[in-house]
Amino acid sequence: MKTARQPKVIAFSGASGCGKTTLIKKLAAQFKCPYVLFDDHANQNTYPQDMKTWLEQGADVTLISSPTFAPAINAAKTNNPTAPFVFIEEPFGKQRPDIAELIDNVILLDVPLSLCLARIIKRRLASGEQSSIAQLPDYLDRYESHLREVYLTVVNQVRLDCDFVLDELCSVGDSADRIAVWLRTSKSPLVNPD
Repeated sequence: MKTARQPKVIAFSGASGCGKTTLIKKLAAQFKCPYVLFDDHANQNTYPQDMKTWLEQGADVTLISSPTFAPAINAAKTNNPTAPFVFIEEPFGKQRPDIAELIDNVILLDVPLSLCLARIIKRRLASGEQSSIAQLPDYLDRYESHLREVYLTVVNQVRLDCDFVLDELCSVGDSADRIAVWLRTSKSPLVNPD
């Protein structure tokens, strides 16, 4: 008996500011697929209160909590059975077991952290929100103290179990094109070209 085909779940991982959301939205439009963003399911309880201690104690990503994320991924699959993919933003790749069981492939955006930091700063400044701008010095202090190492550690964890690494600096369009070629030709995603 044949089982109904379901969309493949393709997770985009990488440090904050690496371009996950931008690429997901571009590829979702190109492939006419749904997407689910991790940040839409994060709240004040998602991350450990003391990230520096968390890092010092081994950076266990299973302590990162997003209980509405897995149901949202399943809903996107169920509600879009003819879509070839569901793209998700999962910074931690297959490192969180409850999400890993839903993921077919992981794409790691391995962008230099200096560029990621510049993008984060620009994003906060562009928001125009005084609270976001006012918090920038505190963020930079934490970045210097431990957040840079947090990002490096998580990216290195993802690298151990990812399927495709995009580590060249190129435009959003060129990055999307490279990923689209991989999605169309890789044996793992199993999608027919348009």
